[in-house]
Amino acid sequence: MEYMTESADRTPGHILCCECGVPISPNPANICVACLRSKVDISQGIPKQVCVSFCKQCQRYFQPPGTWIQCALESRELLALCLKKIKGPLSKVRLVDAGFVWTEPHSKRLKVKLTIQKEVMNGAILQQVFVVDYVVQPQMCGDCHRVEAKDFWKAVVQVRQKTLHKKTFYYLEQLILKYGMHQNTLRIKEIHDGLDFYYSSKQHAQKMVEFLQCTVPCRHKASQRLISQDIHSNTYNYKSTFSVEIVPICKDNVVCLSPRLAQSLGNMNQICVCIRVTSAIHLIDPNTLQVADIDGSTFWSNPFNSLCHPKQLEEFIVMECSIVRDLKRSAGAGMISKKHMLGEVWVQKTSEMNTDKQYFCRTHLGHLLNPGDLVLGFDLANCNLNDEHVNKMNSDRVPDVVLIKKNYDRTKRQRRRNWKLKELARERENMDTDDERQYQDFLEDLEEDEAIRKNVNIYRDSTIPVESDTDDEGAPRISLAEMLEDLHISQDATGEEANMWASASFQAYAN
Repeated sequence: MEYMTESADRTPGHILCCECGVPISPNPANICVACLRSKVDISQGIPKQVCVSFCKQCQRYFQPPGTWIQCALESRELLALCLKKIKGPLSKVRLVDAGFVWTEPHSKRLKVKLTIQKEVMNGAILQQVFVVDYVVQPQMCGDCHRVEAKDFWKAVVQVRQKTLHKKTFYYLEQLILKYGMHQNTLRIKEIHDGLDFYYSSKQHAQKMVEFLQCTVPCRHKASQRLISQDIHSNTYNYKSTFSVEIVPICKDNVVCLSPRLAQSLGNMNQICVCIRVTSAIHLIDPNTLQVADIDGSTFWSNPFNSLCHPKQLEEFIVMECSIVRDLKRSAGAGMISKKHMLGEVWVQKTSEMNTDKQYFCRTHLGHLLNPGDLVLGFDLANCNLNDEHVNKMNSDRVPDVVLIKKNYDRTKRQRRRNWKLKELARERENMDTDDERQYQDFLEDLEEDEAIRKNVNIYRDSTIPVESDTDDEGAPRISLAEMLEDLHISQDATGEEANMWASASFQAYAN
């Protein structure tokens, strides 16, 4: 504690302290610093020990009246929170400086060193330095209470898709991770035909539904159930349920459009291939390369189904392939794909290599196929198609074979894949080998389709050595330029950054 006086133009003489008689320079109180210290304590009324609530689950501190904030140790934000705990008593003095005194991170103690000034005894300004000890008490916040309870939720979003392949869900999962739409969920539960997202408020669930409407073609309906009510205050407690149904079409499905819908899309053929599903269903006519996008409202007005099950894909070998250069287009035809080439191919099933049976078809994969290549497709000629639109078509308009994609060695592709994706933390009912196969299909789709890849965060897998972007088979691969580094911020780095802020942190309270 030291004694402060205003400077004078001339050097003053000495006087005797009125308490102990020690010679001192004149001051308004005429008392030496030692006697003034024994008579006046300007820190009186300021608590020397304060309690701070801390939630161990989410690593947040409680800021009255009802806010939980994230603060690093010895950070500017934490110092501001500590000072606000004693804001009332501090308003009677002038705060000059504030800073943390180092303590062990696991000690559950925070020490703040304060420097204050106050005018005492006839205008003398006294400055004092002292330490306030903050005891960190564990207390679970309301959000973590709801997470631990697991049954306490106010709204649930049930996302469903009536299809046998989960490609659309894998794509949707990456979009949710990229835009952080999973941060407000209490928990995520995976069931056999979809996902359930649980929320603590109806507003968060509505925000999720709006996000789904912008990213995938779907429709939704809402319902609510009364849990309790208070007739005196006219308050009601509801649980809300939002049911979201995604269109039952996935990438690589073969579909048959209704004649009315095909005509409205530029006189397309009714048999089309779904090349991707994003915010709309992207279809291509394998006979003409004509493409069309169908949004959710158009689909539900003119619904159609997939003709074949993904497990019905068969392997064919290309015997002959020729590119169709000049194609006569009908009147009113729509947009033609620039990324594909129309080809006429003769193929034979690999399971029928001992026979002479071959199939002729047109395909949108003319730019990829060469004689001897393996390709996956659907054999519609020997398949029982139970579809109302196909049954009404002329049999000459139904192709014998619809080729879907070129087939590569999956084992070699997995071994050379030097990237990875993140996954949502969710509860699973069960996992089987079919789910793993479908996930590998989705990873291959990312390698083959750049349009889908742009919407997904792909991370570099440091465990796989870097190789060239091409291989002997010519299988598509993702370049290093499209990958992100998977960063992990350690606690030490966070602490260093916090210490850098703490040097001027007392200004947070002053502002």
